[in-house]
Amino acid sequence: MIASVLLFKITLLVYFVATMFYLVGVISRKERFNRNAKWLLIGGFVLHCVTLKVRWLTSGVTPVASLYESLSFFSWSLVVIYLLFDLRYKTPMLGAFISPLATALMIVGATVPKEAPKLNPMLDSWWFPVHVTLAFLGHAVFAIAAAAGIMYLLQERMLKSKKFSGLFYRLPPLDTLDSMNYKCLTFGFPLMTMGIISGAIWANSAWGGYWRWDPKETWALISWFLYAALLHGRLTIGWRGRRAAIFAIIGFIFLLFTFFGVNLFLSGEHSFRSFTGE
Repeated sequence: MIASVLLFKITLLVYFVATMFYLVGVISRKERFNRNAKWLLIGGFVLHCVTLKVRWLTSGVTPVASLYESLSFFSWSLVVIYLLFDLRYKTPMLGAFISPLATALMIVGATVPKEAPKLNPMLDSWWFPVHVTLAFLGHAVFAIAAAAGIMYLLQERMLKSKKFSGLFYRLPPLDTLDSMNYKCLTFGFPLMTMGIISGAIWANSAWGGYWRWDPKETWALISWFLYAALLHGRLTIGWRGRRAAIFAIIGFIFLLFTFFGVNLFLSGEHSFRSFTGE
C-alpha cells in the first residue's frame, strides 16, 4: 500500500507541474510551454495508470471504494478523456481547464485517509468495476463539455463587449467550442446511460431490486434528465451556442453534487460507508 501512495504523490506532482506549464503557456502565449505541459500530462497519466494498478493488486478491490480512491479515479478519467479529445481538437486552453481540475481532485485526495477499504461482500461483483468505470468516464466527458461551455461564454462576452483580453486569442472559435459541446453530449450521454443501467443490474444482484430511490440514484436520474433535455433540445429544437453552454455547466454542477454531496453528506446505499459494510 505504501508503494501506491508514493506513486500517487509522484503523479500529483507531475500533474501539478503540467498545470503550471499550461497556465504559463496561456499567459505567455508561448507554444513550447503547451507542448511541454502535454508531455508532462501524458507522463503523469502513465504513472497514474501504474498507481491504480498497484492499488488494485495490493487491495484486491477496484480502487474506487473510498473517497481517496474515487478522487484518484475521477482525476484519471478526466486526464484520459482530455487526451482523447486533444487528438481531435488540439486546444491547449482545454488543458488549462482540465489539468487544474484533475490536479485539484488529487490534492483533495492527498488530504483524506488512504487505508484500503474492504468491500462489502454484498457488493463484490464484476458489475462494480463496469458501473463505476462507465460513470466516471461519463462524468469526465461532461467535465470537458462544461469547460467548453465556460470558454464559449467567456469568448461570447468579449465579442459582445468588444473588449479583448489576451485570453481571447487563446480560445478556440465559438463554432469549435459548440461542436465540442455536442460531441461531449453524444459520447457522454450514452456512457451515463450505460452507467445507470449497469448500476441498476448491480443493485439487483446485491440488494434484490433494480431501483431503490437511494439519494445517489435520485440525483443521478435528475442529472440524466438534464442532459437528456439538452440532447433533445439540440436534436429537435436546434439549441446551440449560449443555451447549450449554460446547460452543460449546470449539468456538470449537478454531477459534482451527485458525486461529492451525496457520498459525503447524505446517507444511503451509495455512501462510502455502505461500500465497506460499516
